[in-house]
Order: sequence, then structure tokens, then C-alpha cells
Amino acid sequence: MDTIPSSVEAKLGAVYHSEETAFHVWAPTAPQVTLVLYEDAGVYNEEGKVTDHEGGMEYEMVRTPDGVWSVKVAGDLHGTYYMYRIAWEQGRYTYAVDPYARAVSANGCRGAIVDLARTNPPGWENDIKPPLLQPTDAVVYELHVRDFSVDEHSGMKYKGKYKAFTETGLRDAYGNAIGIDHLVELGITHVHLLPVFDFRTVNELADPDDRTGDIYNWGYDPQNYNVPEGSYATDPADPAVRIRELKEMVQALHKQGIRVVMDVVYNHTYTVDDGPFEPIVPGYYYRQDASGRLSNGSGVGNELATERPMVRKFIKDSLRYWAEEYHIDGFRFDLMALIDTTTMADIAEELRREVDETIMLYGEPWTGGDSPLTEQTVKGTQRGKGFAVFNDHFRHAIKGDNDGAGKGFATGADWHEGAVIEGMMGSIHDFAHEASESVNYVTVHDNLNLWDKILVSQGLAEEAGLLHMAEGELPGGGDVQGAVTAAAPYSCVDPANPLASMAVRRAVLANGIVLLSQGIPLLHAGDELLRTKYGDHNSYRSGDAINAIRWENKQRFRAVFDYYKGLITLRKQYPVFRMSARDRIEQHVEVLRSSDQLIVLRLTEPELPIELNPPGDHSGEAQMVVIINGNASDMKVELPPSPSMWGILADDRCAGAEPFAVVNGADVIVPGLSIMVLREEVTQPKTRLTRIELEYERDDQAYDGWNVWVWGTGVRDGRIDFTRLYNGKAVAVFHAAEGVSRVGCIVRYKEWEDREGEHDRYMEIPPGVQHVKWRIRSGEAGWVPEVPQPDMAS
Repeated sequence: MDTIPSSVEAKLGAVYHSEETAFHVWAPTAPQVTLVLYEDAGVYNEEGKVTDHEGGMEYEMVRTPDGVWSVKVAGDLHGTYYMYRIAWEQGRYTYAVDPYARAVSANGCRGAIVDLARTNPPGWENDIKPPLLQPTDAVVYELHVRDFSVDEHSGMKYKGKYKAFTETGLRDAYGNAIGIDHLVELGITHVHLLPVFDFRTVNELADPDDRTGDIYNWGYDPQNYNVPEGSYATDPADPAVRIRELKEMVQALHKQGIRVVMDVVYNHTYTVDDGPFEPIVPGYYYRQDASGRLSNGSGVGNELATERPMVRKFIKDSLRYWAEEYHIDGFRFDLMALIDTTTMADIAEELRREVDETIMLYGEPWTGGDSPLTEQTVKGTQRGKGFAVFNDHFRHAIKGDNDGAGKGFATGADWHEGAVIEGMMGSIHDFAHEASESVNYVTVHDNLNLWDKILVSQGLAEEAGLLHMAEGELPGGGDVQGAVTAAAPYSCVDPANPLASMAVRRAVLANGIVLLSQGIPLLHAGDELLRTKYGDHNSYRSGDAINAIRWENKQRFRAVFDYYKGLITLRKQYPVFRMSARDRIEQHVEVLRSSDQLIVLRLTEPELPIELNPPGDHSGEAQMVVIINGNASDMKVELPPSPSMWGILADDRCAGAEPFAVVNGADVIVPGLSIMVLREEVTQPKTRLTRIELEYERDDQAYDGWNVWVWGTGVRDGRIDFTRLYNGKAVAVFHAAEGVSRVGCIVRYKEWEDREGEHDRYMEIPPGVQHVKWRIRSGEAGWVPEVPQPDMAS
């Protein structure tokens, strides 16, 4: 393939103008290429295909030395269809759709010529991207277009279509926002759409209400890369409609402050011989193994040779087209390890330099099988290159395996605290240079979704009636809708108090960890509604009965939705949860505890809201504490010492950006299987403190350089200086928080150059006492408490 000439600077495809259209196709090995124009889309057979492309108007094309065939046709060709006729030796020829086609007929059978300006919805030229300062500011929501609206009770007019996202003001019978208003209320910043380019396995002409037809697929079976999928359009037979309606969808999301990420599949095609590339340049676009056979790193029979110049060019041209023509804000790369790292780095550099400096790029850093590609884009290869990878290390630590009963931290396993903390710090000591390179998630469309994984891991699958689906069918066939109706996936949930259910608490715990971690959080659509897929771990063709988002669950599990909403609000309010740079994370995140299924992190950040950083003797860095309790039982947790109260922003019931309760003491009780987030309320000093006076006496009266080191006060630990002399004794004063019963103390000389006694000393504080005195005499092992003063707490 190295001998085939490339043309990486050529503009390929059909370039439309009202006066003429120019056609360019790269086919360097073809003896002859002819453009064929048609007035219609052709005759479709029962399978929704056009197999006869004879009878069109033919135009000879001219070849350049680098293998590009071109021709210009005069006149306004908007609405015309076209194919390329490739002539081979011995009279053989093939018809091919232009790989660069920007519009096609139904099911992608013929290319179409469309004036793209006529597809722009009103106001498209004024479409504005919602602001994004850095990738870690994003909260991504992975969503399938059809799943979003197709439920018969969704209340949406355009069920299963792009236009469902343009429907605003929708409410259920209880007044809950649904549809796009639900996304706004939840607070996500990006919708990650499963593939919306033209894919092969859905018949766009089938009746969308006919549940027996092939009308559902995730879309990981590419056909025409630069054209929207027609089954999501209201009229797939009109090439312009799908383009206009996808733009309307993007425009509607942008108007609501939500960016759009497009899932792209540049690692393989659905088929080879009749795919988008092989009929035009046989053997070039696909990677081969050592024996010359198609390599199968994708697991579905082929993989694109992204390292070859014209394949790399195609991918970069395609991405740029989507970003510019459709205002797409980011791309997620399927099986990104099959795309060579040079190509990925080029993509990131060029798109950010020439299209959008805030564009988001991330992908799966693994393959679906063995590949001969030596420069695989796996975890670690992304360091400093401007794109992120899915963090499966973190995923596994949180939940366990993907489809079985294996457990992680949130599902009940021991010894996962360290791995969870590594993920919460953005994996900067694992594979990432910065936290912005880590996409943090628990589940997505692949494998068991979160609720079903919780049920399986807790041994509740049989009780819930989870199904055993394969390739969209029940074992031995059967009525899927009937089996879904008979299932009981929420049998373990108290309908009056969902957050009291242990299974619900584990689900919320899992995604709560994700939302409070450094990096880019990604949620699977419907997690906030306890979405189930009834145990189907691979629902790519299982249809609406399995995949549809059921909007009635919003009222049913409103408390769960509110909790997710509150955590997202909290994350967006405090930059301390959205750091990216390694040195900032290392400086501002401290692990206080990591054992016994309990994680305690202390976070400080100068960029906390300004009201938390008042002038005075405070350090200027307001503290926050994140506690993750993976135990089923409540745990008592000591808080960092502070003279201020602690405001609770999140516990097992509520979450938000403002405190709803305060902690006055030195510790807090964290309920089992829950998260607690606390903010230091630096303007609210602790009350009911115990005043401790420590008198230190030396025979030589040489007190210069001596000080006290204390701990366990709940107010201020560390060095306390002697502030006065009284009757030949040095006196230090400090305080203990309410409820503290024991304080540690060492009298030392300067910075540990000497100390009084070989053992630590502990002061016992009687309950309710607000003033205590202790005396230490140099050279004596013990110390003497004075009788508590009469100013007892009432």
C-alpha cells in the first residue's frame, strides 16, 4: 500500500454551488471512474435496498497524478442523487456511494446533492456554544436518541426522533419536567449521543411502530460517516430533512446551555466488500495481519488502517465537517486503541487550533481483539496530547466486574480504598498527566447498567426477575414485552423512601464517587431514575421494551433524582472538585483516612467562593471534607481541626451547594453506604468550646523556646505557644470542641529539639466542662489536673 499515491491536501466529495457542482473522489487504483446522476432515489426492494443503479446520466471523470478523479456538472443540482461507477479489468464494474457524501437517500443507498444552506434551521447562524473553560467543568450524560423519547408514556410528539429534543415545557402528571427540560434541571453540561451518523442495521423505511421489524440499534455499524442517521428523522426519504432536524436538535440543546458530544466509530465498518471504502480503493482502508488477511481488532471482522495517510485524512476531514457544519462540541471515539496515537494527537491539535479550542475529545483506550497496530492509543499514550480516555481502573474499583457478581467498593468489597482514592485524584499517579485526561464513570450503554449491576452483585437478580437476553431475544424466543412487564426490578425498593434501600444507596454511592472526583464525570442516561434494562448486558438490538427511558420513574424515584441534581450542583459550584493540573491536585487534596471501607479526603482551594475566604488570621484556604462510607453501618469520623463549624452539603438524604445542617463538634456520624460533604464555615465559629489552660513549671525558669504540641482538639491542632508567665509558670491556652473527651499534648523545645518526658500525654476532659486547667512540672512523668472550674455547661 505504500506505493499508492496519496492526496492529503485534496478537497474530496461533492462541492455544491447553485451554478455547478464539482465532484472529487480518490480512487488511485481504478482504471476509470464515471459520475452517474439520477433524478430519484431508485427502486427499493422489500429489504429497503436499491440494487439497480443503471440508467443514470453518466459523466466521465478525469484523473490527477495523485489518484483524484474529478468532474464539474453545470446547473443547480440540489435534490439530485449520484453514484460513482468504477470500471475494473475484464469489463467488471461496481457502483459506489461517495465516501465523502454529505447527504444520502433512505438507507444510504445513493448519495444526494444538497444545498446545505437550505438545511439550516432559523437562527442557525446565531447558534452559540455554551461556555466551557476546561474539560473538568463538564458533566457528561451518555444518551441514545431513540431511548430518550420513545416510551409510549413520554408525552413527546416526536418519539424516537431528533425533534423530540426541541420539545420544551413538557411535564408529567405530577408536574415533573421531562425531556430536554429534565436535562436542564438535572444540570448536566454535555449530552453524549450514541452514534448519529448513518448506520447500516436499521431499515429507515420500516414502520417505527412495528416492534417486529429491525428498527433498533445502538449504531456502531457505520455506513455513511458524514450523513445523519435517517431513522431518527421524521422523513428519512428526504435527504435534507435528517440534516435539518439534527441541526435543530443541536440548536435546541445549545439554547438550553448543553453542549453536544458525538460518538464516532472510525475503527471499523459494518461490512467491507459493500462498505463505504472497499468498492472504491480495494484493500487500502483496512488493516491486514501478517498473512494478509483482514485483522479483527474490533471483534466484528475488520479494522480501519488509520495510520495510512488517506484514512487519517478521511477521519480528520469527517470530524472537522461535523464540528463546523453541525456545531458538534466534542467526540467520543469507539475502540480508540485501534486508532494510532499519531492520528489522535493530530486530531486534537488541529481541531483545537482551527475549529474550537474548547472541543472535548475522549475515547475507549482498548480494542475488541488482537490487532497488529503497534501504536495503539491505550491508557497512558494520551499524556499531554489533548484528549482523554475512559478510566476502567476507577470503574472496576467502584463497582467490580462489568456483567457478573464481582464487587467493588460501592458494591461491598474490601481493600478497594486505595484504588478509589487514585481515581478520585484524577488518576494522576496512574496513567494520566492531568485529571482532564480521565473520564470517570461506573456504567455506560455497554454491559450491565448501574441498577442491574447492583442487583446482580447483591444477589437480587432472581427476585427482580432479570432476563437473560441474547442478540435482542429471550432464550428460545418469547415475548420480550411480556417478560419485561412480569419483571420486578424494584422489588427491593421502599416506594415511600427509596433512599433507604441498600441497593439504591449503593447505586447513589457509586455515581456520587464519580461526581466528587477530579476528572471528567460521565453518567449513563437514566441512572438518576434508577433505569433498568432488565438484566440485558448487551442491549444493542433489544428494542424499546428493554432500552426506553421510562419517564414515570421520575416521580417514583424523585428523591434519587434530586440527590443526583444536588451533587451536580455542588460539583459545579466548587472548583475544588474540578481541578485538572497535577500539582494543584497534589497540593489541595489530602487523604485523611483510607481503611475499613472508609475514605476521608480533605480539600483546600483558594478559588472557593469568596465569602468562604474572609480576611483575618484564617489561612485563606477554606477546607472541605469528603467522606465515603462503604460500610453498611454508620461510622464515626473525626473531622480536621477548625475553630469554625462545618456545614453539611451532602449526606445520605440531601445534596446541594449550600449547607442544610452544621456540625459544631470534632467528629460526625456518617450513615452507612453514603457520602458526606462538609464545608468549613469560616464565618461561624464553634460554640460551647472547652477552654484549656496548661501551666508549665521549670526550676530554672528558662521558658524561652518551649511550646506545646496538641492534637485531637477539634479546633486547632499543632503548635501552641506559651503566651504569658504567672507565678513562675508558663501558661498556654487552647480550646477543645464540644464533645471532645481527650486531647493529646507534648511540651517540646523549639522544633522537637527536646521534649518533656518520653511518652505522649493525654488530658481527659469531663463531660460538659467548659474550663479546665492542667499543670506539668519539668522532670516529672505525670501532670496534675486542677478541679474543674464552676462554669459548667448548662
